[in-house]
Amino acid sequence: MANFFEIIIASIFNHNIALVYILGMCSLIAISNSVKNSFWMGVAVVFVITLTGMINYPIYLLLEKTGTTNLALLVFIITIAALVQFLEMFLEKYMPALYSAFGIFLPLITVNCAVLGVSLFFVTRDYNFVQTTAFSLGSGLGWMLAIILLAGLREKLTKRNDVPRGLSGKGIAFVILGILALAFIGFTGMADL
Repeated sequence: MANFFEIIIASIFNHNIALVYILGMCSLIAISNSVKNSFWMGVAVVFVITLTGMINYPIYLLLEKTGTTNLALLVFIITIAALVQFLEMFLEKYMPALYSAFGIFLPLITVNCAVLGVSLFFVTRDYNFVQTTAFSLGSGLGWMLAIILLAGLREKLTKRNDVPRGLSGKGIAFVILGILALAFIGFTGMADL
């Protein structure tokens, strides 16, 4: 089994949740208009994916012991929604500046399928708690890398006015994502899960 750092590296690059498994595309494309917004969305996703992975791991163990693993999907979704809601209330009360910086990004994470995907992957890969934490953190960082790369390239192309009119907006985002996904194939074999 891979160690902590190998799992982080692999989940950032050659098992990137966004560019290899194509998860979390809705918010990835919608928010990637600016690097600043993409950075904050990425920070929020890293935090939520890591925490939900760490919380869902013992919950899944409990489901295994009770023979109710068929409820895992439903329980994972509830955990994600509850965590995001709790985080939103906590930040609003104790860190209002950070809460206002996140803005709409936190509620968007609730429906980000990358968050759910990470919890489902650790189950199918039979990870222990440390490996689950590494995979969750690396997947969040990989998603953050993807959205920041996409936003940077979109900003650069928009400023230079090099985008054909028919591809402007979301069209160019899909083209960039395709090229980034092809580029990330180059990391295959670097580290494995």
